[in-house]
Amino acid sequence: MRAVIQRVTHARVVVDSRVTGEIEAGLVVLIAVGREDSPETPAAMARRITQLRIFDDEQGKMNRSLFDTGGAVLAVSQFTLYGDARGQRRPSFLGAAPPEQGQAGYEEFVRALQALHVRVETGVFQAYMSVELVNDGPDTILLDSDKLF
Repeated sequence: MRAVIQRVTHARVVVDSRVTGEIEAGLVVLIAVGREDSPETPAAMARRITQLRIFDDEQGKMNRSLFDTGGAVLAVSQFTLYGDARGQRRPSFLGAAPPEQGQAGYEEFVRALQALHVRVETGVFQAYMSVELVNDGPDTILLDSDKLF
């Protein structure tokens, strides 16, 4: 799995002029399922994201996690995180899971966050979405379950 994690003060996702998910302080997580991900990957990624110490403490240092702040997650599926544009102008998405596997992994990721007692809002899998957010910091973190970066 790959994730782009953005610390936000507010975010929402709109599909067909309808808000499908909206949060105040927390994290926007753009998440993609990889073709080679194991069934355990979504839960491991959920634990890793919720434990990241990327929120400021009283001294202004990144020392607090989502658990510490009580923030929410807006989880948005985005297979294009597996886009590989090395040496070409049109990205290849061969590393991304096919739609059925991608949807199952995305839904498992959401369930894993909920099992950790995190408030989760979502977009709509395979829909054209408009994501609006106010990046706090701005702070943006990239994660890869294979630890490629």
